[in-house]
Amino acid sequence: MVDDVFTTFVTRPNIRQPLLTQYCDGKRVSCPTWMTQWGSKQLGDQGYAAVDILKNFYGHDIFLMQAKKVAGVPSSYPGTPLQMGSTGQDVRVIQEQLNAISNNFPAIPKVRVDGIFGEDTRKSVETFQSVFRLASDGIVGFSTWYKLSQIYVSVTRMAELQ
Repeated sequence: MVDDVFTTFVTRPNIRQPLLTQYCDGKRVSCPTWMTQWGSKQLGDQGYAAVDILKNFYGHDIFLMQAKKVAGVPSSYPGTPLQMGSTGQDVRVIQEQLNAISNNFPAIPKVRVDGIFGEDTRKSVETFQSVFRLASDGIVGFSTWYKLSQIYVSVTRMAELQ
């Protein structure tokens, strides 16, 4: 679920930054102005939608916004899934990442870095998805893109450079 809402944040009109949202359990700890775990569960049990639960705690003028670009990863998700027949720089990025990851996870086959999402790239993506317990469909959607980025940063130790 976190992967599906990773780029979604709470904000108010005329504010481009995310609002700080906090919650506590509401039973062991009292947080009168915060959202509470059990208070939000109660509203959910009453049929409130997620955004309506947030509005209950943070005010009716809040809304959910999508981040345009996600920082801290080598490259942001291109916005559409990459699959058989896809071409271009985004395909080249995943091919390079798959090859770097395969140095540490040799079950993942290396592919030619040519920017063309062909059968070899699909098989490599499927193996990656299987190794990292994602849906093995051979398509690089949101979850697979960011898992590739996370593992790539880890195996290349890019995080140590910052």
